[in-house]
Amino acid sequence: MKENLYDLMDWSDIEGIQYADLDCPRCTLGPSVYKGKTLIQLYVPEAVSVSVKFEKGRKVYPAEKMDDGFFAVLVSGTDNGRYQVIAEYEDGSSTISYDPYQFDSVLPLEELKSFNAGVNYEIYKYLGAHKRVIDGVKGVSFGVWAPFAERVSVVGDFNHWDGRKHMMNRIDDTGVFELFIPGIGDGELYKYEIKQYGGKVVLKADPYAFAAQKRPDNASIIANISKFTWTDNVWMKKRLDADCKSQPMSIYEVHLGSWKKPEMEGVEEKERFYNYREIAPLLADYVKKMHYTHIELMPVMEHPFDGSWGYQVTGYYAPTARYGSPEDFAWFMNYMHEQGIAVILDWVPAHFPKDEFGLAKFDGTCLYEHADPRQGEHPHWGTLIYNYARPEVKNFLIANALFWAEQYHADGIRMDAVASMLYLDYGKNDGEWVANIYGGNENLDAVSFLKELNTQFKKRKNGAVVIAEESTAWPMVTGSPEEGLGFDFKWNMGWMNDFTGYMQCDPYFRKDNYNQLTFSMIYAYSENFVLVLSHDEVVHGKGSMIQKMPGAEEILRFSNLRAAYTFMYMHPGKKLLFMGQEFAAYREWSEERELDWASLDAEKHIHMQDFVRELNRLYQTEPALYALDQSPEGFEWINNTTYLRSICAFIRKTENPEDTLLVFCNFDTIPQARYKFGVPYPGTYKEILNSDDDKYDGYGMVNTREITAKEEECDGREHSISIKMGPVSVSVWKYVKQEEEEKKEEKEEKEEKNERKDK
Repeated sequence: MKENLYDLMDWSDIEGIQYADLDCPRCTLGPSVYKGKTLIQLYVPEAVSVSVKFEKGRKVYPAEKMDDGFFAVLVSGTDNGRYQVIAEYEDGSSTISYDPYQFDSVLPLEELKSFNAGVNYEIYKYLGAHKRVIDGVKGVSFGVWAPFAERVSVVGDFNHWDGRKHMMNRIDDTGVFELFIPGIGDGELYKYEIKQYGGKVVLKADPYAFAAQKRPDNASIIANISKFTWTDNVWMKKRLDADCKSQPMSIYEVHLGSWKKPEMEGVEEKERFYNYREIAPLLADYVKKMHYTHIELMPVMEHPFDGSWGYQVTGYYAPTARYGSPEDFAWFMNYMHEQGIAVILDWVPAHFPKDEFGLAKFDGTCLYEHADPRQGEHPHWGTLIYNYARPEVKNFLIANALFWAEQYHADGIRMDAVASMLYLDYGKNDGEWVANIYGGNENLDAVSFLKELNTQFKKRKNGAVVIAEESTAWPMVTGSPEEGLGFDFKWNMGWMNDFTGYMQCDPYFRKDNYNQLTFSMIYAYSENFVLVLSHDEVVHGKGSMIQKMPGAEEILRFSNLRAAYTFMYMHPGKKLLFMGQEFAAYREWSEERELDWASLDAEKHIHMQDFVRELNRLYQTEPALYALDQSPEGFEWINNTTYLRSICAFIRKTENPEDTLLVFCNFDTIPQARYKFGVPYPGTYKEILNSDDDKYDGYGMVNTREITAKEEECDGREHSISIKMGPVSVSVWKYVKQEEEEKKEEKEEKEEKNERKDK
């Protein structure tokens, strides 16, 4: 028998298996038909004896040891069904398991071909680790794209991290390796052991893993993300029908790990984190109390370095284990929706870190990144740039963005560092970048990628918005994908830079910088903008928002900040404010500690928090502040020329005159006891908010009575009102119709009805 088996062996392949050099072990291992019989070849390193037992019978077939770790058995028949392998070891232990090489590939070739073409936007359902049942046998299928690898194995605790035991099979010319491993399931740690192009053997985390270990460990974890029961159906249906551009959007930007931290005795503050389920009710209660409509989470995708704040991602499909499991994160998202809070996720397709266990040189070649460092490296961040021209890379990223919106119900994706994607010379000196085919600095592949991503979001109609952090004047970022890039919104970085620069000026010098206050309205309708005061403005020595404000006395610094926030909320555009700035936290933000909640022991911080809450409430209840956000019809200057006094005024409106709001701004420290402004209508006006109100710790120069417009020309208008303005303050007024005017309109309506009846 042994002689016969010896002649049936392909010894060159067996040597390849023993040295873990084969890229298609199924071609040798497992069952094959030989003259009406079944030849089973097995590789079980360190086993002293191996037997085979078929499901259909009780008989056990001893296998012959052909070489170290290599066994074979020839049995009668060709339809014996599935079999298990019984292995015994020198220490007396034994194992029984299904041979993985008796199972054909479960990855459909057509799905992999569409992935190679760059158009399989649900590829995460095939690549990665997925629990499956094949012919009643439970296990996990693995798939990984590594086209230039010489060999790929799945390793984990289940095989003692031995790359010889579960070598994967290359599927045609797709570049994908696969293997179904019976008997393992949720919670198992694993990685891919890759013999790279050139022969180096490395361990890589799964790019498509649904879960990963908490840093500093970095193994992937088998996880079933479909077992969570969602209960946000009403929310998701409502999302499909929402017109986000004409609705209020007040976003609270949050870093989950440092918003609040739990008490844990003997644990450093930077190592203390709430679970997703623990922090969800705390955060939701606060967000509702503050009248925010959305939260935006700084990246929750798995990342190894806390100091990157999540912007150097290694696990694109895995919520970070710092705060719990994938199921915990799904619970968080579901809970927020049940509380009426939309969730936007920060997402980073611009670059990725060089960690050896990650995407860098994945199969020994520059697979995800460009090979030329002038194209493939970010000098500023020490990270690598994606090769958007490669279809599989583009597919990986687009599928990932859709994954968070569709699998975790994210209401929006905020795309980080878009400008760095669009320009080949971003952050680079002459000689450090490569021009495009036309000699320009535009990254045409990145442009194509962004257009395709936004096209897919619109085609799939999942109701999620896509927001760009784009800091240049690239045209039509929020234009259609055909003519522009296709984003729904763009962060207004120009407004942020100009306005914060203006507010940081000593009020005495603001007259010389008046253009910084008003210039944003020149381009306010060129894109669909979000006004942002984000985390980027309160780190790296820039100081917190309250620290930026000028003033020798604290009362003046707080007056400046209230005026700044009021101007922001009255200005066209959606709103975003970073956590802690709503109560004027003094310290710069750090990811290592929680916010300075102790600040709220002082009344001035409580009053600032109350003021921002009132701004959010007013913003949501006054249609003039959001309904025509994207239309010039929703804004009108009253006065944008009084630069010597740092005064300006404008109107926010809808098609209904009763919605009209007037905004009067004094950015000087000189109060105005009686300042005249032109108004759009005759009638009465009522002050509904004043940043100088003493209930918010202001000086108290408010207008308590309604004011009726006089027929006195001012600011090019026939009617005007005269108001008080406190030092560095903004007040908001609402138009109140005159009774006579209402009666006149009622009379005209009745006359029209009577005329119709007579006809």
